[in-house]
Amino acid sequence: MTGPLVAAQAAVFAAFGLVVGSFLTVVVYRIPRKMSLVRPRSACPGCGMQIRSVDNIPVVSWLARRGRCRACDERISPRYPATEAATAALFVSAAIGYQDDLYLAVTMALFFAMLLAVSLVDLEHKIIPNRIVYPAAIVFPALMLLGALMGKDLSPAHEALGAVAYGGGLFLVWLVYPKGMGMGDVKLAVVIGAVLGALGLELVPVAAMLTFFLGALGGVLAVAVGTKGRKSTIPFGPFMAAGAVLAALLGAEIADWYLGLFT
Repeated sequence: MTGPLVAAQAAVFAAFGLVVGSFLTVVVYRIPRKMSLVRPRSACPGCGMQIRSVDNIPVVSWLARRGRCRACDERISPRYPATEAATAALFVSAAIGYQDDLYLAVTMALFFAMLLAVSLVDLEHKIIPNRIVYPAAIVFPALMLLGALMGKDLSPAHEALGAVAYGGGLFLVWLVYPKGMGMGDVKLAVVIGAVLGALGLELVPVAAMLTFFLGALGGVLAVAVGTKGRKSTIPFGPFMAAGAVLAALLGAEIADWYLGLFT
């Protein structure tokens, strides 16, 4: 794909990413609280006034209102535009990383969005909600299988192996040290392993390696800055998500670099 076409595709993905990111702000807030994703409509957390359509444009409305509610002037958290912008950035990365295959670009953009939602919930509530993981465990493996049936360079066999390898590996960690790993992490690993395995089985160990490296680094930094004690629980989902995104975008290059150290 030529440069102008890649830029155009990235721009379209960015726009859709902002819209999906706006929906993710609802998902991240409501799912841990066991609320409906449909009703009621989004409202100001301060006065309860329903947010008007003109004030619900991703990022732009927050900036235009300087982060405050139109009705009561209550401050609205910057995490909302940050989530929208992060989703747009992930969509753009998928558009560029999979620029030669629109089906995979869309699938991976949605996969990245799911990982972002899981990460944000885990960071705030220290849970990986089944209401996100269970649908993801059906939808994304099915999309990869459909892609294989459409003739794309995806392997159903490697999809199954990836799910078993990554999910099974974390399940063993959970058996040995249940306090350091939750079953939600294991379920998420099954989804990640299936998606990455379908793309290329070598991406699964890359994702696992990056996950544990980032997790260890995050733990050391958290203790160093005093935000966590040595016995405090650190959410593992964000590190799994980061490892999966990096592996999906750069996994082949990372694997080649690592193997090159020994050849």
